[in-house]
Amino acid sequence: MKKVIRWGSRTFIMGIINLTPDSFSGDGLMGGADPVKKALKQAKQFIDEGTDMLDLGAESSRPGADPVSAEEEIQRLIPTLDAILKEKLDAIISVDTYKSQVAERALQAGADWINDIWGLRFDPLMAHIAAKYKSPVVIMHNGRELEHDRNGPNEENQKDIVHRVKSGLQASIQIAQKANITKENIILDPGIGFGKTVEENLELINRLGEIKAMGYPILIGPSRKSFIGTTLNLPADQRLEGTAAATAISITRGADIIRVHDVQVMARVIKMCDAILSKNK
Repeated sequence: MKKVIRWGSRTFIMGIINLTPDSFSGDGLMGGADPVKKALKQAKQFIDEGTDMLDLGAESSRPGADPVSAEEEIQRLIPTLDAILKEKLDAIISVDTYKSQVAERALQAGADWINDIWGLRFDPLMAHIAAKYKSPVVIMHNGRELEHDRNGPNEENQKDIVHRVKSGLQASIQIAQKANITKENIILDPGIGFGKTVEENLELINRLGEIKAMGYPILIGPSRKSFIGTTLNLPADQRLEGTAAATAISITRGADIIRVHDVQVMARVIKMCDAILSKNK
């Protein structure tokens, strides 16, 4: 049985499983032998450490990464997805993709959620696929989107980062609503690290409550991001404390889901924050 999500009862954890050879954080599983076995081992470990959701991604979203075709993404994704589903693990299975073809194949296989880093704007069919399968969808604001989306809102003149993010998310919500995705199946992500400066990322976390006020659950993914590396002058594999600080502040500002690489440590941070904030009592 899948975990039941009661928003506001506590903060949930999404563990990142990178089915790529070129993850920015160095945890891509496709570079060596038997990636399915390694991914399944990681999934089980994450669940033992306290994750609620597993987010499977088969294309790197780091700046400058080479794009991957839908066919190659499916080839990377489906064997691991099938293996995880066969184990009937106690976790919601999310698929990190912005391609409708990949999303439909994953949902047909049994995935639960879609996590779209382009907020339903890159592929015009994505919203219809999510609606067709009644899938919850994480809608992310992508600051790189203006060069890809001629139909998006004009955000260039909006200097305030929170207003810019809210404007972009509202446009994505309208796409979702037009496709008949129900409100309870929409989760918002401000897109930390995606086309934003270090200062903008810090401000977004501090003012996350303004995005929460839009009336949807909030997912945030600060884990190991470059704004932490720049602030602390540290490489990706040494950003644990910075991620913990960003996670704690995000929770106090209203985050519902924290997307992380280091599940065990962040689960402890989250549990402590929830205790202080009197959640899950």
